[in-house]
Amino acid sequence: LRKLGLDSADPRLAMCLKLAGELRGFPRHLSQHVGGFVITRDRLDEIVPVQNAAMEDRTVIEWNKDDLDELRILKVDLLGLGMLTCLRKAFEMIDRFYPGWGEDESRGAVFADLTPLTIDTLPKEDPRVYAMLKRADSIGVFQVESRAQMSMLPRLRPEKFYDIVIEVAIVRPGPIQGGMVHPYLRRKQGFETVTYPSKALEEVLERTLGVPLFQEQAMQIAIVAAGFSPPEADKLRRAMATFRRVGTIGQMKTKFIDGMIANGYAPDFAESCFRQIEGFGEYGFPESHAASFALLVYASSWIKCHYPDVFAAALLNAQPMGFYAPGEIVRDAIEHGVETRPPDINRSVWDNTLEEAAPAAPRLHQRNADMRGDIRSVRALRLGFRQVDGLKEDELRAAVAARGKGFDSLRDVWLRGGLSPASIERLAQADAFRSLGLDRREALWAARALNRVGGEEDLPLFGRAAMTAREADVHLPALRLGEHVVEDYRSLRLSLKAHPAALVRDELTVLGVTEADRLAALKDGARVRTAGLVLVRQRPDTASGVIFMTLQDETNIANIIVWPATFERFRAEVLGARLCAIDGKIQNEHGIVHVIAERVHDFSPLLARLAGGPLHAALAPADEVKHPHGGAGGHPRKVRHHLVPAEVMPKGRNFH
Repeated sequence: LRKLGLDSADPRLAMCLKLAGELRGFPRHLSQHVGGFVITRDRLDEIVPVQNAAMEDRTVIEWNKDDLDELRILKVDLLGLGMLTCLRKAFEMIDRFYPGWGEDESRGAVFADLTPLTIDTLPKEDPRVYAMLKRADSIGVFQVESRAQMSMLPRLRPEKFYDIVIEVAIVRPGPIQGGMVHPYLRRKQGFETVTYPSKALEEVLERTLGVPLFQEQAMQIAIVAAGFSPPEADKLRRAMATFRRVGTIGQMKTKFIDGMIANGYAPDFAESCFRQIEGFGEYGFPESHAASFALLVYASSWIKCHYPDVFAAALLNAQPMGFYAPGEIVRDAIEHGVETRPPDINRSVWDNTLEEAAPAAPRLHQRNADMRGDIRSVRALRLGFRQVDGLKEDELRAAVAARGKGFDSLRDVWLRGGLSPASIERLAQADAFRSLGLDRREALWAARALNRVGGEEDLPLFGRAAMTAREADVHLPALRLGEHVVEDYRSLRLSLKAHPAALVRDELTVLGVTEADRLAALKDGARVRTAGLVLVRQRPDTASGVIFMTLQDETNIANIIVWPATFERFRAEVLGARLCAIDGKIQNEHGIVHVIAERVHDFSPLLARLAGGPLHAALAPADEVKHPHGGAGGHPRKVRHHLVPAEVMPKGRNFH
């Protein structure tokens, strides 16, 4: 408490801590399952209490799922996934922009006629999809884009659909806590002989190389080896389904172990089997669930492999979802050859869409050169107005409908497009008026003048007067590239002009920072300093307090492992830095590179260089003096940018 600046002798603080301790473990709130349905033979309201939900015309059952289960009332859960929305949007875009998706002219093969692409018509067991997954090229792919999954892919090396089923299930608390991951990998990689304790268990465990990975296998082991009846095995399944409710599975331990010993299995083996099954109490997957997820993994991987332009657009249109922010999705698309274009008042629509462009394959980054024959994209990604912070969808859709052949001036956007001055200013801040010949500063200047001075519609009393004296045109100095980048991040949370790290690369080099793209060439155990914007921090419950960070510079992403002791020493830097630097050792296993952090630095102050001045008072070049007032509500001449680069850059996404 003293380290936090708190007085441990304060009686009010003592009371607060006492009450907090009493609340620990208490339900935080009552939640409503968005896709849970309760079905009964008779009238539902005559069997269970029903109340109105917060949403209009919706009702909820007052009992929880355990109450319903106790009374054997049928409850069906429908799982809603953001990836389902993403895939629907992707299939629609392929149908629109690539109606001949089944034709692969480069290989002289036709996989389908003009049949719409769906999960059902998707080509099965495409070896190029598996080749992509083996390289852990899975940013944006359903379920396998986390650091743990990306580290597992090169070791598991999926070659068929069932390998993806196992990939989905194995990186879960259940298999990890049950000690099933490493035995399976050793057998998969041929380092350990696949053996079975009995012929009966071979039939149960053959498809997972003798290692139980699924809930169904745990039930089958209980029946085949421990002598459980099917109803007793179902009780075991229910116990596993309670996840972290300690003690439920343990109640069945004696019966399970005694049953296995009675059937001739060694006590040590029986104990080991139960420990593995007990691990499912920390979240284990049913095989059917893993197979359903694997289907979405394969579908999203297929689209990413062959149509990265569609994949990126659909992902952005389905946000928020997944691990990565829009900036990383766009960077990954660019590395897969996709030309990406900024929002524009005459080109963009609300959603991200595709435009005519040159083929993507010749622009592939060297890391993805193996995909040159796989990528069929021939369109560019045009960022939509949804990427601009603060815009209203209805207003922008109406403006697009009124656009016709295009707007010819910013005033035309205001009068004919019907956009409010505030929305026009946000578009100007996003640099979306380039097609009108206006850069960001010129557009902001013009936007601030709307509805204030200058047009006959604003000055009706002077409509017939001879206005001989007019205000001279003002020359506005161009923004620096760094200022443009900061404004891009403020409006779009990404920049297509440059990466912030590239603009301070000289300073980073002086500080001994190695580019992320060069980490893979370093030897295992080598010491290194790397730095980048913080994209993701993840602290899984099964990692014993370890934090996995992902940093991004202009060349690649760097994967960082922060041990608990290091985190406690550098908590402020790990949680607060926007531009973070890591001193540590290289860990290179199976082509997956991590940096084991030993020291963490906050290099965020370097970002002040982007604005051409100190962090606390960076002014745009057009400002000659500091003004205590001004900004969005001031006179149009006072167009200014209060650039605080470190605050504009993304904070990073945090996951548990």
